Amino acid sequence: MESAIKTVVTTFLKSAGGKDSLDSKSFQKLIQKHLGGIMEDTNKSSAIKEMQKGLDENNDGKVGFQEYLTLIGYMANSISESQCASKASAS
Repeated sequence: MESAIKTVVTTFLKSAGGKDSLDSKSFQKLIQKHLGGIMEDTNKSSAIKEMQKGLDENNDGKVGFQEYLTLIGYMANSISESQCASKASAS
């Protein structure tokens, strides 16, 4: 668990390039490089821009760490629901 948390934080920090938030270009690169295997439409910049808009709670045009954690939480919940549904249908 510690390793997973460190990876989430380190990925954000590296992607932000030392800044406290991800601009559009950095956010797109992070999504494509690190989440392309579990998310759909990561090859479409329009889909990524819509995702960024949805996460940008303070409307500053960037994704801050808390907003990024919202995405991580959403993805974790989605994977959990999918795995629970798979187990239920296998029973």
